[in-house]
Amino acid sequence: MPRPPLDGLIDDLYYLEGAPPYARLTLPPAPSALLIVNLGAPFRIRGGTDLEATEYADGCVVTMPTRAWEFGYPLPTRSVGVHVKPWGLAPFLPMPAAELCDRPVTVEQVWGRAATASLRDRLATAAGPHAMLTLLEEELRRRLREIAGLGLVRHTSSVLAAAGGAAAIGDLNAAAGVSSTHLARRFKELIGVTPKRLARTYRFTATVFAIDPAGPIDWGDLAGGAGYFDQAHFGHEFRAFTGLTPTRYVEVRRRFLREHPGHALDGWPLPAD
Repeated sequence: MPRPPLDGLIDDLYYLEGAPPYARLTLPPAPSALLIVNLGAPFRIRGGTDLEATEYADGCVVTMPTRAWEFGYPLPTRSVGVHVKPWGLAPFLPMPAAELCDRPVTVEQVWGRAATASLRDRLATAAGPHAMLTLLEEELRRRLREIAGLGLVRHTSSVLAAAGGAAAIGDLNAAAGVSSTHLARRFKELIGVTPKRLARTYRFTATVFAIDPAGPIDWGDLAGGAGYFDQAHFGHEFRAFTGLTPTRYVEVRRRFLREHPGHALDGWPLPAD
């Protein structure tokens, strides 16, 4: 867990080395963002509506996605990354987050070639994973800057998170004392999506994490408990977010459980092969 003030922006920093469980993983959209500094061979990402994957040599920056995206690891892989809260990338971006929505970019496009090369060199020669994570945290702390509206977006997003996405957007506007237009504009600038889209993502994520793929599933109860109108609405959301039907999603999750029991990644990424 990063120290303040980064803890209000970042969930965790991690180091990854070795062979991933699958060469390609599909990641359903989650209420989070991602920054990865790559220290190995390029990885390949297919985001949003892209038909083909693109190579990313130095790493990538991914603002909160609205649709499933595919991540292809080199074998072996080596990288340092940051799991970021939906609003957490804003203080480190030179452009509005909306410009990157479903369009992953390289670290170089965000921080420049010289700075990125220097960071990668320092990470690659650091004395072990702990030193690498400390170095990356210090880099983020150094680059942290004040952003107008961040407090508003962070507070409103936190209310949505606590409610599992089941909060009326009109009530959020009223509680914050701002117009719906102002709140939506700030959200687009700092997260890349509207409050309504963030609420949908929180609700979908909470619903998916309530699924136990190892046991029987009552889809009607699950949909109703999550506040979906009916099972058809739930199924539509599932396909919109993952590209899969609920039953197909569970089949893929069960494959992961079967082939990699107890793996740290089980629960969100899905095999794409």
